[in-house]
Amino acid sequence: MFKLTTGVVRGLAQGFRSLPCHYKISRKLHSSSTKLSLAPWLLKSNNYHEKVIFSRRASTMSAFSPSFQQSTTRLAEQLIVDIKHELKSERQELEEIATYYFDGQGKAYRPMIVILIGRAYNRHLGKDIELSEAQKVVAMVAEMIHTSSLVHDDVIDSADTRRGKPSVNVLYGQRKSILAGDYILSRASQMLARLGNEDILVVLSHILLDLVRGEFMQMSTKPGENKRFDHYISKSFRKTASLIAYTCKAVTLLSGADEEQQGAAFEYGRNLGIAFQLIDDLLDFESSQSELGKPAAADLKLGLATAPVLYASSHFDELDAMIARRFSEPGDVEKAYALVMKSDGIEKTRELAKDHVKAALSYIEELSDSEEKRALVTLAEMTISRKK
Repeated sequence: MFKLTTGVVRGLAQGFRSLPCHYKISRKLHSSSTKLSLAPWLLKSNNYHEKVIFSRRASTMSAFSPSFQQSTTRLAEQLIVDIKHELKSERQELEEIATYYFDGQGKAYRPMIVILIGRAYNRHLGKDIELSEAQKVVAMVAEMIHTSSLVHDDVIDSADTRRGKPSVNVLYGQRKSILAGDYILSRASQMLARLGNEDILVVLSHILLDLVRGEFMQMSTKPGENKRFDHYISKSFRKTASLIAYTCKAVTLLSGADEEQQGAAFEYGRNLGIAFQLIDDLLDFESSQSELGKPAAADLKLGLATAPVLYASSHFDELDAMIARRFSEPGDVEKAYALVMKSDGIEKTRELAKDHVKAALSYIEELSDSEEKRALVTLAEMTISRKK
């Protein structure tokens, strides 16, 4: 639990260059949970016995009160505890596999978005600011669907590592991993059914459909630069942004938002999700394996032409043939990587991500000023500056 919360606070603290202070996170281990305390000057992770000191310009984070940070942190922690409880099984191995990635190593990006936008709309609409039980379920389901997709992706891609440790398929095999991914989805579906809210079921049902469609789209390529890029953006929405967009819509629906407000929340999530995927794809070229927690240039090795490659193909015609054959010939991966690094593909990808972040922020401009709204801005800008 500690690492999840550390990741969230580190993300808000490191994510962009406008923080006035430093944070110290210390923990006391208890039998069932981890307690955190926040103090200035130092971010300390006892898990790695490391101390990281940050210095940032004074700006927006000065507006975040200790009570806001603590309440948000505690809620994010508790959601993961509750997810693990939902995944309990009489089959111990099934429970082990299903909870393997709920270890606090993740960024908690998706549930944090749901927490913040839910509370922001609750405040904006004059409701109790704290999330309702139904809104908490939406946040949990968002992380469960995401994690289930990671399990299935690792099987499909025959991945070796995830978040710096052996992937679930390596440890438990493909068949058991697939079933564990299905189990996570089944539990998430049960949780939604218990809500008894047909509107929420309809909204969130789009996510699973989009995930499957996105996976199939990833397996194919389109001829022509423009068609390929449209295909790539559409695939990125279905595989990544759809989950964020529809959970944002669902949690605001539960706030009592009208259709226009729900649409604005959806567009915030859609644009943020696409920006997240664009940065993810450029980090495949910029970051090292130790930073990513998975091999660098992994997408090329899987035969995937992401935004940096597609931009580079407009400068280097030889990439077209490599894209069409999915970098399958000896030397293709190395050649494509070198051509991307020679081009402006990475910078263009970053600029496109920035455009999507700007678009995302435009959709929350009408929200009442609050710490939640400012945190949503911070989270969006953090998406651009992240290194993993």
